Amino acid sequence: MKLYSWNVNGIRAVVKKGVFQSFMKAHRPDVLCLQETKAERGQIEIDLPGYHEYWHSAVKKGYSGTAIFSKEEPLTVTHGFPKTFAKRFRFADELERDSSEEGRLITAEFPQLYAVTVYTPNTKDDLSRLALRHKHWDPAFLAYVKQLEKKKPVVFCGDLNVAHTELDLANPKPNRGKKGFTEEERAGFQSFIDAGFVDTLRLFKQGNGHYSWWSNFSNARARNVGWRIDYFLVSAALRKSVKAAEIHADVMGSDHCPVSVTLAL
Repeated sequence: MKLYSWNVNGIRAVVKKGVFQSFMKAHRPDVLCLQETKAERGQIEIDLPGYHEYWHSAVKKGYSGTAIFSKEEPLTVTHGFPKTFAKRFRFADELERDSSEEGRLITAEFPQLYAVTVYTPNTKDDLSRLALRHKHWDPAFLAYVKQLEKKKPVVFCGDLNVAHTELDLANPKPNRGKKGFTEEERAGFQSFIDAGFVDTLRLFKQGNGHYSWWSNFSNARARNVGWRIDYFLVSAALRKSVKAAEIHADVMGSDHCPVSVTLAL
């Protein structure tokens, strides 16, 4: 089972460029999870025979949004945090707004596992969303995937908007304390690891230089001055099933590139 995740930074643009079609033809993912689609299904002409499609577009036009394309029809599909789940937390309205109105979360249930695509809220340059992210979103998302895990193993992926360690960005020192590399955001990611989830890429690749996002300025991508903020994490029960985890830096069309995991189920 080959699962891919890609923040396309606007699916209409990557389709118009022909990049999306070329990617699908070359890689043929069993499950493709997208973030930052910035579109509704009716706004794009795309033909994906053999795939079941699930879109979660933001209420605000041209903003955020996620999607899942799957060869196998899921048993169930859930958009956003379930309302009964969100109500367990303080700031439940904000959590539900971010996950539902901003189209940040889709969960597809398959016989062997849950696949979750997530576009984690950005804390913004002024860190104005850091408190909501650190105190509410990250704990709620962790509680959500742990709740799913009670039924069957979980694979979650997406743009988590954080570099976990200094090895996950090219220039850690000048970025320490800035969005995507604050202590709070890094602690939020560490909480996933402490809860037993496995960062799949680190099963195969160590050290720095493995990035999935690059600034559009200063020729950053060509120089590989980037950040790893796109991930696949799996339940501990799936660790031995992980046969490969990759970053596909050769796939252009977005400021992010796809990442993938291959499971033997």
